[in-house]
Amino acid sequence: MSRDRHAPEWKLMHPVCMGLYNHHKSVEKPPAVVPGSDMCGVVVAVGPSSNNTTDPYKNPAFALKEGDRVVSTFAQTHITGQVQGSDMANGLGLPLPGVLTQYRVFPTHGLVKVPDYLSFDEAACLPIAAVTAWMSLNCMRPKGEIIGAGETVVCQGTGGVSISAAQIASAAGADVIITSSSDEKLQRAKKLGAKETINYRDTPAWDYEVLKLTGDRGADVILEVGGAQTLRKSFEAVRFGGLIACIGYLSGKQDAEGDRTNTNLLCLKRNVTLKGIINGPRDEFERMLKFYAEKQIHPVVDRVWKFEEADKALQYLFSGGHFGKVVVKVKE
Repeated sequence: MSRDRHAPEWKLMHPVCMGLYNHHKSVEKPPAVVPGSDMCGVVVAVGPSSNNTTDPYKNPAFALKEGDRVVSTFAQTHITGQVQGSDMANGLGLPLPGVLTQYRVFPTHGLVKVPDYLSFDEAACLPIAAVTAWMSLNCMRPKGEIIGAGETVVCQGTGGVSISAAQIASAAGADVIITSSSDEKLQRAKKLGAKETINYRDTPAWDYEVLKLTGDRGADVILEVGGAQTLRKSFEAVRFGGLIACIGYLSGKQDAEGDRTNTNLLCLKRNVTLKGIINGPRDEFERMLKFYAEKQIHPVVDRVWKFEEADKALQYLFSGGHFGKVVVKVKE
């Protein structure tokens, strides 16, 4: 990659950490790509026209300087509002080259300053998992409002998005119910603020357990990461008028043969909103960072790997043994 310090409108920086984003197939996967969609790094050079306001993406608030600690946004052109197809064509790691590299050039609008209290490892966990969690909890609310006391959130599993959602919801005063097949992970979730936990191997009918724990009311928001094998249970566990935020499909994309989920009927049954979540815009990322700083939330880093161990880090991530986020440190 060229290190032209005079390249217009772009930033050059040291990525130090990475994550992974491979849940959505909105764009065709290229034959080879630099992996990683979220990172935290330091600006080492600024192009001469990087901070002007001559195009639609330029904003004085986006201005950066050498030495700034920054995180990347996933869809580099997604500044505000609902994500568009054109934004997905600008996603880091897919289809654009990702961040698992020592140097990378970014547009000014694709970077956000990091609160001082966060470490590099912690901040690198935010662009994908935390922003997706934030949007899952808050995207259907009036502008400026967030989840709060009196509401219940169900987080499926203990991966990056679910743990981020548990931290955000708990800090905002909501009750969190988290599911996992591991009692050890559930105990860790309790320490992060989860009010209730459900081991879905011991309690396969976890949807009825959610109803029991909420006095038959159901959850206000469910972070649906399982897909085909969990969606029907999510419909049974959500309250009337509640939200199911669809994030992934870890249990598969299709129902078992002869066991179809009637999504239309289930949505109508309780006036449920079923919403796909593909990360979030820059302005919501910035609003989330202010909330994190106010509440002093520290993202959960499961394990940190060296740059030369990146392949092992990915294998570990695919194994599903992590709790929170997996980080690769590109440069000490």
